[in-house]
Amino acid sequence: MLLPINWVKKYVEVDMSSKELADKLTMTGSNAEEVITLREGISNVVVGKILSVEPHSNADKLLVCKVDVGTETIQVVTGAGNVAAGQLVPVALHGSKLPGGITIKRGKLRGVESQGMLCSGEELELKDSDYPGAETDGILILQEYYPPGMDIKEALDLGGEVIDFEITSNRPDCLSVVGMAREIAAATGKSWSMPEIVLSPGVGSIENELQVEVENPDLCPRYLARVVKDIKIQPSPRWMRRHLAAAGVRPINNIVDITNYVMLELGQPMHAFDLDRVEGRKIIVRNARPGETLVTLDDKQRNLTPDMLVIADTGRPIALAGIMGGANSEITGETKQIVFESALFDGASVRMTSKKLGLRSESSSRFEKGLDINMALTAVDRAAQLVQELGAGTLVEGRLDVLGASTEKRKLTIQWEQINKLLALNLTAEQISGILTALGLEISVDGEYMTAIIPTYRNDIEGMADLAEEVARIYGYDRIPLTLMEGSASKGARTRKQKLIFSIKTALTGMGMHEAITYSFTSPHIYQKIGIGAADYPPVVRIANPLGEDQSIMRTTMLPSMLEVLSHNYNRRIENCSIFEINPIFIPKALPLTDLPDEMLTLAMGEYGENVDFYTLKGKVEVLASLLGLEDKLTFQPARHPALHPGRTAELLMDGKAIGLIGQIHPKTAENYETDAGTVLGELNLQAMLDQANTDRQYQALPRYPAVTRDLAFIVEKNVQAAEIAELIKKGGGSILEKVTLFDIYEGSQIPEGHKSMAYSLSYRADDRTLKDEEVNKAHQRIIDLLEKELGAKLR
Repeated sequence: MLLPINWVKKYVEVDMSSKELADKLTMTGSNAEEVITLREGISNVVVGKILSVEPHSNADKLLVCKVDVGTETIQVVTGAGNVAAGQLVPVALHGSKLPGGITIKRGKLRGVESQGMLCSGEELELKDSDYPGAETDGILILQEYYPPGMDIKEALDLGGEVIDFEITSNRPDCLSVVGMAREIAAATGKSWSMPEIVLSPGVGSIENELQVEVENPDLCPRYLARVVKDIKIQPSPRWMRRHLAAAGVRPINNIVDITNYVMLELGQPMHAFDLDRVEGRKIIVRNARPGETLVTLDDKQRNLTPDMLVIADTGRPIALAGIMGGANSEITGETKQIVFESALFDGASVRMTSKKLGLRSESSSRFEKGLDINMALTAVDRAAQLVQELGAGTLVEGRLDVLGASTEKRKLTIQWEQINKLLALNLTAEQISGILTALGLEISVDGEYMTAIIPTYRNDIEGMADLAEEVARIYGYDRIPLTLMEGSASKGARTRKQKLIFSIKTALTGMGMHEAITYSFTSPHIYQKIGIGAADYPPVVRIANPLGEDQSIMRTTMLPSMLEVLSHNYNRRIENCSIFEINPIFIPKALPLTDLPDEMLTLAMGEYGENVDFYTLKGKVEVLASLLGLEDKLTFQPARHPALHPGRTAELLMDGKAIGLIGQIHPKTAENYETDAGTVLGELNLQAMLDQANTDRQYQALPRYPAVTRDLAFIVEKNVQAAEIAELIKKGGGSILEKVTLFDIYEGSQIPEGHKSMAYSLSYRADDRTLKDEEVNKAHQRIIDLLEKELGAKLR
């Protein structure tokens, strides 16, 4: 919020520099981000009175002026043709500075000395809103009398300073000049005042001019209206335009400027309707109806929904409540009668409508935070006073006030010593009472109890801690003594599940993978992208109030999330990407929902790049199985999945039960996600693996006796799996078989069609002796016989 210092001085005494004030208010919780000096680029420019104008002796288009600048009379050469003797004009003296870093120096023009420059409004970067005629071609002619030599910034009220504050969302009362005046008074010990509102009697009666009906008092607890006739649309006086411009608001005309001025001064947004354009001369505050639209003041058509609150007449919406007015009721140069609106709208409703329509305004940003129900009354009367003060129209007697909520102040009783205990201070009840009174609270003390009557503009004060915060920030955080923290420390520890997950993450990152975190909310269209037909879509949990369709369901698989991340990296030319995520998926127990869904902890993995294929991912899964002590329980078997390549996909079984799958993505999936066709994915039921994990490890001494290594190569049918062969080898090898390793698979001209050759390295060892050839040969032969019998394997 921009706070013009000259404006706030109307309501509170400021006897320090703007920098000192900014620092002081920052320490009380109103963070000052910047102190801005207005028109800082203008210096040594003064008011000058033209005494005479003579033609230039050597140039037909130049004029030589004698100008009184207060301390002396100087000669200035100008090319402007609108100057005349007796005029008051801005004069840039020798050494003066103009906006844009321009420096003016004395010199000669066509042989005639010029000791400065007469300035146009453009050269001073002025608009008509700064001074009438500032945008006219030629020298700026001043309409009022100012003494020659007077600084032009002082004469035209161009100077001053503005502090830019960052106001927290719980303090909407500070989004106004009077709100900040109250804060300044509390911080500096000065007194402050509200603008005095005195109205002259109006004409007629408002009941004969307008009706107001509020259909939804929950979203509009209060609505006030005043009517003004015989409107004269004209520019606002310069003092009002200067205040508005300094606060960052562009002046428009007197009626619009009055509403903006009241909003900035009191913090209460207002709006003005052209009464002659309000059908039925009736205002109705209601929810929008299906199919209704409204063209707002920014000339954009807004499609309305029934959950949006609008201001309507008897025929159509004429404004978005608390956000922006409609073009069908805006103030124009032809307006003769207006309605001033001052209301309180529900903050959540305003924010929801604003967000849906993508439309934010100064009004909506204030209503969203929650405003003072009583300030609406003060604001509408202040607007009426300004109309009378500016002669902008004739006020109709009375106001309409539709009130649907209490305007009473809340009462809070506490033990005042609790504030001292919380802040580690030793303040008296009088000191605490003085601080809170300065902030506008009404305080009474009865022994150990203190009762605070909370003003309606402080909805953020709810309990003792809030009062203590007010005391602390005004008393001064820097004055609170330092104390050591007290309390007992407890030692935290990870649960078994957390330890296992940490070990898994460590192992995966150690294998070159990076952890990713994606949203649990996703789009219902993901199933189509991974090749699942509409008839096969799984049951899903739908979000009641989604941010959009792309985040309208809870995911039941993490494969699309992996693909999105991989695609994002692939399309940004990341050559190698290897990621994993550990998070739940959400499986509904029944639809419609009668209970919370099952949250299945899932491990998803995905990678692409050089030397990445099905087997790299399979190897990482086997590492995790070994880490969790599941290497003897996990098996792989061929499987199919719409998102994955047929023939390059495997299902993981644990004790015969499916717990996941891995595979290379289907070419169609790669096309849908615009990613590498060699991408591999995996998704495992991590919860099932953690439940079965066995991390107990027993010490095993290094072997004392040598191992005997033998190789075996078999020809088997193509559909025989490596795991089946390994299981039979272990069975036939007995207790002396230590290790089985598949080291070659071959298909070629030397192998019968429909078959393949598989070669294994077998390691035999006994713990208590050196094995003899006879023992090894016997076990070796048992393996050969068993494979031939069970699988029809032929020894090569």
